[in-house]
Amino acid sequence: MACLGHSGILKPRGARSEFFLSLLEKMQTQEILRMLRLPELGDLGQFFRSLSATTLVSMGALAAILAYWFTHRPKALQPPCNLLMQSEEVEDSGGARRSVIGDSPQLLSHYYDDARTMYEVFRRGLRISGNGPCLGFRNPKQPYQWLSYQEVADRAEFLGSGLLQHNCKPCTDQFIGVFAQNRPEWIIAELACYTYSMVVVPLYDTLGPGAVRYIINTADISTVVVDKPQKAVVLLEHVERKETPGLKLIILMEPFEEALKDRGQECGVVIKSMQDVEDCGQQNHCDPVPPKPSDLSIVCFTSGTTGNPKGAMLTHGNVVADFSGFLKVTESQWAPTCADVHISYLPLAHMFERMVQSVVYCHGGRVGFFQGDIRLLSDDMKALGPTIFPVVPRLLNRMYDKIFSQADTPLKRWLLEFAAKRKQAEVRSGIIRNDSIWDELFFNKVQASLGGCVRMIVTGAAPASPTVLGFLRAALGCQVYEGYGQTECTAGCTFTTPGDWTSGHVGAPLPCNHIKLVDVEELNYWTSKGEGEICVRGPNVFKGYLKDPERTKEALDEDSWLHTGDIGKWLPAGTLKIIDRKKHIFKLAQGEYVAPEMIENIYIRSEPVAQVYVHGDSLKAFLVGIVVPDPEVMPSWARKRGIEGTYAELCTNKELKKAILEDMVRLGKEGGLHSFEQVKAIHIHSDMFSVQNGLLTPTLKAKRPELREYFKKQIEELYSTSM
Repeated sequence: MACLGHSGILKPRGARSEFFLSLLEKMQTQEILRMLRLPELGDLGQFFRSLSATTLVSMGALAAILAYWFTHRPKALQPPCNLLMQSEEVEDSGGARRSVIGDSPQLLSHYYDDARTMYEVFRRGLRISGNGPCLGFRNPKQPYQWLSYQEVADRAEFLGSGLLQHNCKPCTDQFIGVFAQNRPEWIIAELACYTYSMVVVPLYDTLGPGAVRYIINTADISTVVVDKPQKAVVLLEHVERKETPGLKLIILMEPFEEALKDRGQECGVVIKSMQDVEDCGQQNHCDPVPPKPSDLSIVCFTSGTTGNPKGAMLTHGNVVADFSGFLKVTESQWAPTCADVHISYLPLAHMFERMVQSVVYCHGGRVGFFQGDIRLLSDDMKALGPTIFPVVPRLLNRMYDKIFSQADTPLKRWLLEFAAKRKQAEVRSGIIRNDSIWDELFFNKVQASLGGCVRMIVTGAAPASPTVLGFLRAALGCQVYEGYGQTECTAGCTFTTPGDWTSGHVGAPLPCNHIKLVDVEELNYWTSKGEGEICVRGPNVFKGYLKDPERTKEALDEDSWLHTGDIGKWLPAGTLKIIDRKKHIFKLAQGEYVAPEMIENIYIRSEPVAQVYVHGDSLKAFLVGIVVPDPEVMPSWARKRGIEGTYAELCTNKELKKAILEDMVRLGKEGGLHSFEQVKAIHIHSDMFSVQNGLLTPTLKAKRPELREYFKKQIEELYSTSM
């Protein structure tokens, strides 16, 4: 692989070219050129006698350089399958497709015979790591401290035995709540449950106090493990108001005052430190009661958009099957080892983070937890040096924006884009590296900000921008994968195939599940055109929603297909592209679900507002809105605020637009909207949405695809001016 340079010297194309050229410059170039211009020499002996000693040295150096380059030149990753056919249709399945990766047509249920439950997964990591470091934590400006695998296993047995001494049962009917931020004690509590066949039920702040109360009652939770005294106070308040009568024991990870214990005693709740429960368990140790693959492992409540949260019931077999599918897809290019390190900062209450951690424990790797402040994440990563980095698109967007913000002149931006294009060309040819001249000049700082050791990035939870993903694949110099899924299929059901570094799709089906599309007549999506609602079936699909047969029936049909509610399209290579949502529910870039119609019903109560359309984009982190004011009400409403003008003039008045937005946000707060559910910018439109202009149905419902297209320009301006 070489091309002839302008001076006639052979120049290597690709990696190590900088090394080659720098050494070549030190050689006696004129001597080499003279050597190459000797076709008239007929005698070989005469040829060598004509060479000076310097020329011979130069020839030797040239040969050494060429040999070095050929042995060290970058090699393209070989994909595990034909990238033009990454999935295939399953016979007699109604159009379902499966992964072409793997030796068997059977769906994958596990990767290792000795790791079929989450308890066995951890025991495998303990064994192959040789009792290596397992869970890490750090204090500000200090290095990471580590608990070994055996320490974690012992503490889990002590805590589990302690729970049994506090009236918990070693069975899958025993649900234990965990209400904490990511930290080692979270994993110890989880493993304690698995060691004695109990079930973990994560609780998290963004669910809201009402949802926490609902989950405790629905899951009949009598014991909750919390990190901070403030959370214990929240739980006690529910008990004091007689809202959670079944809650009897709160276990605190952090120190607390005696007054908190007294307050608990007054309402019949025992409050103990985690260390006390572990000590009790150590003194009254019980042999483990390991679970079976079919046993329930976790009930993961999803926040949803309306109504109460739904508790997705996931078995040990579900979780193992899902991460086994990931391992099968990546086994030819990325094999996790005991040397791998994961940075834990995404919420453990969500399955995406927990799946990544499961892969690490299964291979005896390490998990280091961030300090709890996302603003210090880069500092934590520099101290930890992770090799595995799971992200959400919002974080990728920030990284992308930060890189380009530093290119503060036209020349710098041009050079950055030029370097990115050179590396993107390498990525397209299958070469993934971080040691090129472009890395040295432009990208080493961003790589260092991630600890300098990252070899795999996985993004999920929401769609990633193709532009951002393509750029960062080049800039970060590591494998970057994208997956798609939801809690109900444990985490993922599709994943990028190694070697396919194109963007705009979410990969092919995992080897642990089949995927089919079904017609959505009301939205005009037809399987005959390769489009429809995405349905998933396989050993990674959940067993239903806890005590909610009605919503379970909506999600799982009689043939055990999970109906995701997302609209997909098969691409020619057998990969899947997400193109719409069956219901008007979507995710923002940070992974939060939004129900726009519910928000519109709150905003429409604003006095000057006649119609409102709330728009969100899964590549954006916030909402925007199109507002049509009421022609009869708005003029008088404006005068009360000292703003005069005709209806047409008022619709273009910036002060009035600001006042309307403030009134809408006020109503949103009163209506209980989260900050991510509030619009951040609005456009005032003077003409009503109507049946005649094609923006309303005959029953006067908003035609959302038409509204999105009609206001495309205004929406783009709102996002561009509100970033």
